Amino acid sequence: MIALHFPVGPLGCNCTVLGDEQSGEAIVVDGGDDVEQIVSVLGENKLQPKYLVHTHAHFDHIGALGALRERVGGDGLLHPADRPLYALLGEQGRWVGLPITLAPTTLDGDLEDGLVLRAGEVALRCLHTPGHTPGSTSFAVDVGGKTRLLSGDTLFRGSIGRWDLGGTSMEDIVASIREKLLAYPDDTAVVPGHGPATTIGEERMGNPYLT
Repeated sequence: MIALHFPVGPLGCNCTVLGDEQSGEAIVVDGGDDVEQIVSVLGENKLQPKYLVHTHAHFDHIGALGALRERVGGDGLLHPADRPLYALLGEQGRWVGLPITLAPTTLDGDLEDGLVLRAGEVALRCLHTPGHTPGSTSFAVDVGGKTRLLSGDTLFRGSIGRWDLGGTSMEDIVASIREKLLAYPDDTAVVPGHGPATTIGEERMGNPYLT
């Protein structure tokens, strides 16, 4: 199995490519920006996306969906609770002071809690973790016999995501982390939406929002 994580775009969103070497099928998580880099990574590894999935609907995580899907294919999926936020994609650059003009595109389907997406031998489990946004979704995947979590902007190394962006609360995001993510063993690796990786054990013991 191929599991690659790399930052893309001006905000350094961590994009993940999960691929099955035998079938060539792949899942791209948060291919939000820098289409050329993502296309290059897929090409170098001879992978064809089956799904383009997103942890939430902020532009740095989903803004390039239309352009990326045109280049490489795959079904674009998002949790339905974030569809209203996705409809505001064209306004989001202004919220953070960036001259970015994007337009939402048609989605191919919905993510839901407990849904398992398969691409060859890759099995990606969806964990609805509302708090950063109403539809925020984390993902769990088996890499080398161990679970790896892709937490989006829900859980960071030593911190948690913002909860003051509309429709959520600090209580929501902390509850999601405690109920869905801290249920995994301490040695579970966590790749957040931005910044360095961590483990569940590190965050359980040292994250000031969770201790």
